[in-house]
Amino acid sequence: MKRVTGIGGIFFHAKDPAALRGWYQQHLGVDVQPWGGAAFTESGTTAWSISQADGDHFAPSTSSFMINYRVHDLSGLLQALRDEGCHVLEKTEDGDYGKFGWVIDPEGNKVELWQPPPGQ
Repeated sequence: MKRVTGIGGIFFHAKDPAALRGWYQQHLGVDVQPWGGAAFTESGTTAWSISQADGDHFAPSTSSFMINYRVHDLSGLLQALRDEGCHVLEKTEDGDYGKFGWVIDPEGNKVELWQPPPGQ
């Protein structure tokens, strides 16, 4: 019997949930519904990983989590976020697994943006 087949949802607390939902809706285009969340229906790979607590992969955030969102045009989105005044980290990565960039949300959480390689 296969027990876990994938990620069914991501849930986290916020100091100001309404404001944070609004930021994700305005700047990342998350289709926030009246019930307070969104359902992503695009298929694709979902990574799941546990890291060492004292690692720096989530820096400069001090959160114990980081969410990775698939995007279609990483460079275009990062520029739009900069133009909108968001805290976009300058570092980006481009490799075998695709392109990666990061933005810090208003509550200090590091958000990873991932443009998969062509064909994925």
